[in-house]
Amino acid sequence: MKNLIKFGMNEKFASEAADYPDLIPGRITSQYRDLYRVVTDNSELLAKVSGKYAFYAKRIEDYPVVGDFVMLDRSTDETGNGIIHYVLTRKSAFRRKSAGTAHEAQIVASNIDFVFICMAMDENYNLRRLERYLSVAWDSGATPVVLLTKSDLCDHSDILYNEVLSVALGTDVHITTSLDDSVSKCVQPYLKDGVTACFIGSSGVGKSTMINKLLGCDRLKTSEIRQKDGKGRHTSTRREMMLLPNGGVVIDTPGMRELGIDSADFSKSFADIDALVSQCRYTDCSHTNEPGCAVMASVQNGELSIERYESYLKIKRETAYSSLNSRQIENEKINRMFGSKNELKQKMKEIKKKNRG
Repeated sequence: MKNLIKFGMNEKFASEAADYPDLIPGRITSQYRDLYRVVTDNSELLAKVSGKYAFYAKRIEDYPVVGDFVMLDRSTDETGNGIIHYVLTRKSAFRRKSAGTAHEAQIVASNIDFVFICMAMDENYNLRRLERYLSVAWDSGATPVVLLTKSDLCDHSDILYNEVLSVALGTDVHITTSLDDSVSKCVQPYLKDGVTACFIGSSGVGKSTMINKLLGCDRLKTSEIRQKDGKGRHTSTRREMMLLPNGGVVIDTPGMRELGIDSADFSKSFADIDALVSQCRYTDCSHTNEPGCAVMASVQNGELSIERYESYLKIKRETAYSSLNSRQIENEKINRMFGSKNELKQKMKEIKKKNRG
């Protein structure tokens, strides 16, 4: 399996693959609607899931995604598209909440070792967005690394770098520019044969440019952030895995202007606040109005910024709502604002009585 080892096949996946002796292992490198491009030890081929697999798949995340190791019925497409029968157990998965759904999560990429979170040091710079990416990245099971791009467009990069360090606790942070080889110097040490990295960030922040530098060629199209609003066009239209000449594989992803959160790891992305939580008087403290709240005390004495505190509460609420239906979400909002439905009704009666008087 020399070729698949370069693409991340390890003993764990090989051991699980051995349970299906009549099938061929492969790894998904890209997706086109209901077709997948899969690399095997011998070749590349297009494949689709079996009818049985589709029948038993209940959720979006049950379907194969880029980065998955799968078991196929063939190793070449000489006799037609391959058929995917099984997806091997994922060791990590970067999830985002699917657009237009209340519950389901969409897996952006799976079986990744490092998540390179890219943020440009211009109009794209946003600490609150970075906190969201870090929360999801730590939750994925992979290790996040922050890449601050386009430093040549910023005349106070040292200030922004220190701001990022204050929220990216326990995370490596690098400053890069597309004008020199700083990208390769920062990123390549993380990569070697069998290691998978995923590049995540808004459109136009330089993900494709960085991957092109690692590839040593202009394989991916690139675009710039619009100066008028700091937004970029979606240059990458699908997730795609590429083998690097110096070892490792990378996955490019379409830009995400908004990152819906399904679950998050607060113990790492908000480690400073998580440490305060254990000091609160009540174990079920909501950190909003309870006496003896260590989190609120830290805000009041200036040790914790109000912006980071509000970001923490917002992401907490979002993850709490992710598994609820619309009625349950509405009830939760009422409870948060008024305590309960009965208290809301009492408040409405008081308002009506006051208006009549």
